[in-house]
Amino acid sequence: MRISHEVVNLKPRYPFVIARGGYAAHENVIVSLVDDDGVEGLGEAAPNRYYGESVATVISALEQFAPVLATADGWSLEAIDESLNRVLRGNNSAKSAISSALHDIVGKRLGVPVYRLWGLDAADAGESSFTIGIADNEGLRQRIADAAQYPILKIKLGTDRDMEIVRVVRDAAPEKRLRVDANAAWSASHAVRMIDFLADNGVEYVEQPVAQHDIEGFRFIRSRSKLPIYADESCLVSTDVPRLAGAVDGINLKLAKCGSLREAIRIVHTARAFGMSVMAGCMIESSLGISAIAQLAPLLDHADFDGAALLSNDPFEGVTMKGGKIALTDRPGIGARPVAESASKVASGGSR
Repeated sequence: MRISHEVVNLKPRYPFVIARGGYAAHENVIVSLVDDDGVEGLGEAAPNRYYGESVATVISALEQFAPVLATADGWSLEAIDESLNRVLRGNNSAKSAISSALHDIVGKRLGVPVYRLWGLDAADAGESSFTIGIADNEGLRQRIADAAQYPILKIKLGTDRDMEIVRVVRDAAPEKRLRVDANAAWSASHAVRMIDFLADNGVEYVEQPVAQHDIEGFRFIRSRSKLPIYADESCLVSTDVPRLAGAVDGINLKLAKCGSLREAIRIVHTARAFGMSVMAGCMIESSLGISAIAQLAPLLDHADFDGAALLSNDPFEGVTMKGGKIALTDRPGIGARPVAESASKVASGGSR
């Protein structure tokens, strides 16, 4: 297989701010794999500085993976995952892009969407939340207005005005279902006090209230919490799940964290074995990355697939979320394609 890449500059409609900081644009890496039979698969790497990644680390990882992919059997998805992990630890966003591209190739060869390969039904895909990033009160109201079609909002907290933010969102969206993500910004004792307040304001659950490695903090919170608690930054791969059992109610997986669609499925089944709920989320990604993770949507309790919906310049089309409902496409593979390619087909009278 031949591998190539392209860096894309994605621009959120508004500066995207969470407890750890924010940005007005984000560079991702689009990966293309072409097998010997000419079938192309696409994937997206969304590097995150929190995990020590950047565009440079992704490109370096892809260069190291190229010799493995050059001689790999494109059907051997598990074996390729293992080979990439032997070459390089970490750099999971780069690995996830390759995994997405490989699954894209397999689906295109067989003429079916990836979710069908797993025996899943698109009707079970559920709904996605829409993220309200940290902003001043007027900015919050504008973001809520733009999210009018979404019945579920996820509020980013981790500031010195968290209660005020929640009140503004609740006042502006009294009928919406609300979820909260603290992005590891609270202490355990503060989280318990906040959760009492959040429960009174109709919040459904809380993501990652404490630091990544504070498992005892999770246990302290869960034993006193009125709301379910989900681990995000604390759960990267499936082997992280057992140590979280009993400390949280569920986990939030992301492709850029876990490194492959194969590992994502392992996380789902490991969590289920421990009686935990499962959600999946995303980074700031185009519809290419969202279409990849959305193949798992029928397996999830909750989803946060709004990464592309937050953009002003999405270069791909694929999975859509009208009214918050996750609509998987029936196109083969992961179902995403460049917007320019789609526009060209429409202009020439080709199929859509």
